[in-house]
Amino acid sequence: MNTDSQLAGLGLFDARVPRYTSYPTAPQFSAAVGESQFVDWLRAIAPDSRISLYIHVPFCRRLCWFCACRTQGTSTDAPVVAYVEHLKAELALLGRILPEGVTLSRLHWGGGTPTLLPPEQMRDLSRAIFDIAPLGTAAEFSVEIDPNEIDAARLDALAEAGMNRASIGVQDFDAEIQKTIGRDQSYEITRDAVEAIRARGVTSLNADILYGLPHQTRSRVSDSVQKLLSLAPDRVALYGYAHVPWMARRQQLIPSDTLPRPEERLELFETARQLFAWDGYREIGIDHFARPTDGLAIAADQGTLRRNFQGYTDDTAPVLVGLGASSISRFPQGYAQMNPSTSGWVKAVQAGHFATTRGHAFQGDDLLRGRIIEALMCDFTVDKTALIADFGASPAQLDDLFRPVAEKFGDFVTDDAQHFTIPARGRPLARMIAAGFDGYAMARTGHSTAV
Repeated sequence: MNTDSQLAGLGLFDARVPRYTSYPTAPQFSAAVGESQFVDWLRAIAPDSRISLYIHVPFCRRLCWFCACRTQGTSTDAPVVAYVEHLKAELALLGRILPEGVTLSRLHWGGGTPTLLPPEQMRDLSRAIFDIAPLGTAAEFSVEIDPNEIDAARLDALAEAGMNRASIGVQDFDAEIQKTIGRDQSYEITRDAVEAIRARGVTSLNADILYGLPHQTRSRVSDSVQKLLSLAPDRVALYGYAHVPWMARRQQLIPSDTLPRPEERLELFETARQLFAWDGYREIGIDHFARPTDGLAIAADQGTLRRNFQGYTDDTAPVLVGLGASSISRFPQGYAQMNPSTSGWVKAVQAGHFATTRGHAFQGDDLLRGRIIEALMCDFTVDKTALIADFGASPAQLDDLFRPVAEKFGDFVTDDAQHFTIPARGRPLARMIAAGFDGYAMARTGHSTAV
């Protein structure tokens, strides 16, 4: 029996499982966590510590059909300008609670399209952020940039504010694929944006590209990857397109019969993976690639790679605070999410409150299971002795967790007294294997395909 047949027998091509950017995953969040818990967790941050801050801007000039993010279209700047004013009010609330001396380890502006902001709004927002928490030593300030929605004035404003990493969404350069997913973005526009970013001294560049898109073939994904490689990004996220039209209505505009089959998706991933490897990129976790000098590659070597809602990160700050509609915070005590409705979020902020509406407080063996899942997703191996030392787990408890998974996946994993490991041949199953340690029931309809 060949490897593909074995993978099929284990259900890889039919399974829908989480991407595990958190544990428990967001579908497990509930209204049991609200503003009071969020405030309590903020107050528990140690003085003079480093935290990460995520700012969510949910607006786009156009709504790409493939996207399942919480975004809304706008043809004018008016709602964006008003939104920034509310972000500043939310930052002021945060500033009144944060302990003295807190600095930022990471600052990320995501969306949506944060580069919709007019230049002066960018400067205004960055000042409001740094008034309550300045960038710390060796901090990283990254911004998601749409090459179709950026110009010299806005890049100047971001560079002046301290942006030192830019993230560009590519998805695919093929014209037919772009038309089918509602994302027109030529190679030339992308190249010009990259050159403009680097001309302002921003040397760290991320890029996102998708596999599993409609009409995508091995030759087409190969062409897009090689065009991306010509731009020499420092790190790349190779995400599988998640077709969930029952959750993201705009995806109903994409004909399902144009999508590659699960077996073809795996071939597309392998084609892209090999091209990145041949160009000298290090494989990072299940879907990232980085140059050996990039922070992700260094973190992977040092065993400090982590996973959060932005994917893989080398940030080791214990707290990630998310501001803006639908943003998610992560504390040592649990997760807290702001109201996903922009109008609901605005209403709360106008009333002088945080718009926290749901979340999850860690309980039982959440932290133990979460660490196992994160270790598998980041390093493909779990150190059992570290679990005993860090979480007080007993060998018998670990055996109860690992034995059923080892039995299910056979020689696609290795299991002994010290380590549980996913070898190279088993890595396409990584999300499914990680799901074996998930203590919560999951609905198939709430997650993307496993490959």
